[in-house]
Amino acid sequence: MSAAVREPHSDAPHLPVLIDTILDHVDASGVWLDGTFGAGGYTQAFLEAGSDCVIGVDRDPMVFEMASSWAADFGDRLKLVEGTFSELDALAGCELDGVVLDLGVSSMQLDQAERGFSFLRDGPLDMRMGQDGVSAADLVNEASEALLADILFQYGEERASRRIAKAIIAARPMVTTAQLADVVAGCLPKSKPGQSHPATRSFQAIRIAVNDEFGQLIKGLEAAERALKPGGFLAVVSFHSLEDRVVKKFMASRAGATGGGSRYAPEVAQDAPTFTLTPRRAIAADKDELARNPRSRSAKLRVATRTEAPARASDRAGLGLPKLVGKGLL
Repeated sequence: MSAAVREPHSDAPHLPVLIDTILDHVDASGVWLDGTFGAGGYTQAFLEAGSDCVIGVDRDPMVFEMASSWAADFGDRLKLVEGTFSELDALAGCELDGVVLDLGVSSMQLDQAERGFSFLRDGPLDMRMGQDGVSAADLVNEASEALLADILFQYGEERASRRIAKAIIAARPMVTTAQLADVVAGCLPKSKPGQSHPATRSFQAIRIAVNDEFGQLIKGLEAAERALKPGGFLAVVSFHSLEDRVVKKFMASRAGATGGGSRYAPEVAQDAPTFTLTPRRAIAADKDELARNPRSRSAKLRVATRTEAPARASDRAGLGLPKLVGKGLL
């Protein structure tokens, strides 16, 4: 565990967020699984830090094609698997010494206009991290006004969700990101210098819905609990408050850190903790990280260490999941 700044592989297009901080809080040895492979930055960093093997998992087959220029350099220490991290225990096929998850869409995907993730680059309304299932165009053009409003409010915390949903219905059909961004921007005040684009929350919400990101997240956390050895590490980087709330509540519930009883509500017997929080609070980027990696501005890292207690089913009702999770889109 060294505090030295680690440079990514020369072919990696984006810096992995908080990677030095992660490596300072875990033991990188053994077998790790990177559940959000993306540009491969975390995987490369763990391999260079001494991991015996890293299993890189991603639902987007294109990321593995882009990694072909460097993946062979690590030989059989690197295993690439197409799939979702919600099934990481089955995909790993073995007990793990660590799991790292970098949530949300990767910068690499945002930069590809043809993927339809960004309002800054006009492209088809797609937003799928994989290549199947309901697309953003399907959702925008076929969902009811009520469902669109719920998605925008619950997944994007967009206060003007009803107004935007009504405008989307009136503007159908839409096929490009620019069309959607213009409709959303027309419903909101013009952003001031330094503020985010008016469509930011709406694009986030639609992307989360299309990719079932919260359903994947809770299943992935549960799968990590099943896959990790005693003493193994779970490191999760989130980029908005909704994600971080779920990760925080999951880890706290597994660590027995949800609070005791009172004279009005006696303490309830708890299961043995399956994780300890290491550290107890989320870690944000320091000024040096912010200077070299602006993407880390909103990032929060939470790390937990697996105990010997058996994995158990989650009480998902208490994990802060949006109410839409588990419901069909169309």
